[in-house]
Amino acid sequence: MGDMQEEVVQRFMAAWGDGTQREPDVETILSLFTDDIEWQLWVPGGPTIHGREAARVDIQRQLGFATHMRCNPTSIASNDRQVFTERVDRFVSNGVDVDHHLVAVFDVTDDGLISAWREYFDPGDVNRQLKKAKAVVPPVAKPDRTD
Repeated sequence: MGDMQEEVVQRFMAAWGDGTQREPDVETILSLFTDDIEWQLWVPGGPTIHGREAARVDIQRQLGFATHMRCNPTSIASNDRQVFTERVDRFVSNGVDVDHHLVAVFDVTDDGLISAWREYFDPGDVNRQLKKAKAVVPPVAKPDRTD
């Protein structure tokens, strides 16, 4: 149970990079989403991105301050609908390594697309590291629509 769903999320995480290339494979990431993907940037309280094109905009925003990304899963669990990952992701900002501890939950459709993605983490921890890197973080764009 959950093997197909885990494989989808594994491809998704790999598309962000292995820490050596500058940018993720954005087209592969987007191809793994439903058209109406809902991506909550952080839980609790973070904004929710609605739709594949809005996700593209936010990934491009993140590329304004983060490079050399790598998802580092430490645990994965799944059922026939959801995949849970515990990770310590890393990216580089202005030459400084930023470690991002999080849990992400993905809803995966029967046809193997991610329809929802929620990340649970402390944005204050990431922001403290970005401050040390003297990173300029663009604000999250206002969604074009609300559901």
